[in-house]
Amino acid sequence: MIYIVLTDHVSEKVSAAWSVTFENPDICALRGSSVEIRCSYSYPDEESVRGTAWDRGMNQNGVWERVRLSGLPSYNGRFEYQGDHAHNCSLVLRDLQENDTGYYYFWFDTDKFGRRSKTSVATVRPDRVRLGDSVTLDCQTECQNGKIIWFRDGRPVAEPTFQAQTTDTGNYSCAFEGLKSSQSDPVALDVWYPPLNVSVEVNRSDPLLVGSSVTLTCRGSASPAAITYTWWYSSDVSNSSTELQVGSGQVLSISSVELAHTGTYICQAQNRAGQSRSAELLLAVEETGCFFYVVVMTMFSVIIITLNMKHQVFSKSLFRKLKIAFLYKSCRSWSASVTICGGLPVFTSVFFFLHNTHALDHCED
Repeated sequence: MIYIVLTDHVSEKVSAAWSVTFENPDICALRGSSVEIRCSYSYPDEESVRGTAWDRGMNQNGVWERVRLSGLPSYNGRFEYQGDHAHNCSLVLRDLQENDTGYYYFWFDTDKFGRRSKTSVATVRPDRVRLGDSVTLDCQTECQNGKIIWFRDGRPVAEPTFQAQTTDTGNYSCAFEGLKSSQSDPVALDVWYPPLNVSVEVNRSDPLLVGSSVTLTCRGSASPAAITYTWWYSSDVSNSSTELQVGSGQVLSISSVELAHTGTYICQAQNRAGQSRSAELLLAVEETGCFFYVVVMTMFSVIIITLNMKHQVFSKSLFRKLKIAFLYKSCRSWSASVTICGGLPVFTSVFFFLHNTHALDHCED
């Protein structure tokens, strides 16, 4: 047995003058036989029909679509439109096959509107909500038998009533259980929520030196998209009441930083559903000269230690050049060279290391 389902419900009625009526909405026929789908359609007298067509409902890659019979190779030579551009929309299907079972739709186009027959109409109330609001899905259909199921973007929905979450935005459609191919036209649900997970990204990770540039970008998710961004700065980390507004827009750029730019930065994002702030970002600016000094002195310490490991050659030559006679004479003896000529560079190295550590701490302060 082959079943062809048709209904006389129109998807969007401007007035009672718009309609598609099937003589027998539920047709059952035998394989190999022919069937005539008798239907009529009406429209306002001031309209003129420009085109008519019959579609077959098909599930393509998880999406319910209406495909023209004229575009399906399996229907070539097996269907005939016996209607006209007035009020008759009858169709004949010949040599029926098992895979002909399904939903068929009539479509006509007038000077102003296009109309087609429908099996069900989905409604989302309301169609725009805020996070946490209640949503109700309603499916209107001519057929009262069978359980109605719902889909969001082609995926099943557990319940027709729910509290709106950020992931509930999408296109909803309804269908009879076991007949996913009968899905209605999709209707959209838009869930609004204020900016979430707001954070600040920095375009560099190396030390921020005086005179260099830095870019701060505000990130987050929001529906609708954030329309306003505000940047706040505080030089006193322990007192947020000293915040100053230092910019607007999603990106804050500083082309040449100074020591005065050291402090905490906060981004505030706002849309029509509300506003949210990011966590504080600490930006530390270092003096170029101080940092360079520490690098040079550290390298000098490494050189001293390296040369000292080569039998105290550096110590003796250094003492000769500096003409430190009493130390040079002391280095004549083996024991003195070990204790003085070898120990002094080690002591010097340790001194430079401690000095550099203190200087680095001073730079960070």
